[in-house]
Amino acid sequence: MTRDKHTIKFTKPIYSNSEGLQLSTPETVAKYIARRLKTDIIADLGCGIGGQVIFFAKECRKVYAVERNPEKLEYAKQNCRLYGVDNVEFIPGDALSPEIKEKVSDADIIFSDPARPLSEKERTLENLEPSIPEIIKIYSDITPDLAFHAPPQMPPERIVLDCEREYLSLNGQLNRLTLYSGSLKSCDRSAVVLPGCERLGSSDAPRIRKSPVCDYVYEPEPSVVKAKLLNELAQILAKENKDVFFYKGDERRTLLTSSNLIGSGFFKDSYRFLASTEKDMLKLKDILKSRKAKNVVLRFDIDPKNYWEIRTKLEEGLAGTRTLHVFGFGNELVVCEKI
Repeated sequence: MTRDKHTIKFTKPIYSNSEGLQLSTPETVAKYIARRLKTDIIADLGCGIGGQVIFFAKECRKVYAVERNPEKLEYAKQNCRLYGVDNVEFIPGDALSPEIKEKVSDADIIFSDPARPLSEKERTLENLEPSIPEIIKIYSDITPDLAFHAPPQMPPERIVLDCEREYLSLNGQLNRLTLYSGSLKSCDRSAVVLPGCERLGSSDAPRIRKSPVCDYVYEPEPSVVKAKLLNELAQILAKENKDVFFYKGDERRTLLTSSNLIGSGFFKDSYRFLASTEKDMLKLKDILKSRKAKNVVLRFDIDPKNYWEIRTKLEEGLAGTRTLHVFGFGNELVVCEKI
């Protein structure tokens, strides 16, 4: 048994193997999920090394921790002791078996973070272990309040459930998709931004207006983009007299724009717009020189093998002091400076 000495995910050196640590829920995320699912009794089906169980135990009176892998269950026990929680009942076995169902039959909420295949041709709820449709079939007569983690990149059309789809980003990166059913569902789609704990839910907001690039450019949090909540974001900002518009977007990046400098927890980054040009490296180089650039961050589609070659050529001969970001959409390049 080894202990993780890195505190990127956890504030304590948890017990785990490399696979368990890689698949575990970061502490910041686990705390948020536990607060949202706070109840009397909760069952965590397929609890792994116990990263989520620890924080369920801090919010709930009792936690059932079910895991069929004996090694992982032992790690979960050790980690609960490490964090000082003792209101967890550890249950070895298959979450889909009648015996396990009987043991957790008094749970108010059923939660599961199913294991994902390391490689698969098509991401589906059925491919997860334990399968989300199977858990629903078996446990929905105990409680309608079910919650699941699912792969955040899974196409929405493959989630044919009556549930809230909550996309969560952590430190600017898409981290989780959680599905909430029963009384846990508060809307159709939502976005959460951690560590700030900002939350945005779907509504009948009017469509966000489009605009040419203005003085300021904003990169919304990936959870907001994935949950398709740009309309709702524009609406709440408009209520604060902060008009923001849609500028450009594709599968890799989305930019909003405004004539005003806006602060929002739903923005991953904010930029000052400097210039735009067609996708011509010579013209771009002239702009970089005139704007006294030293370093260039390229934010458009480039073969990763060629990224540093192109960036080095652009930075060659630059004698300024600024780091500029270059976004690209089709044949258009937009040069910005992060605020």
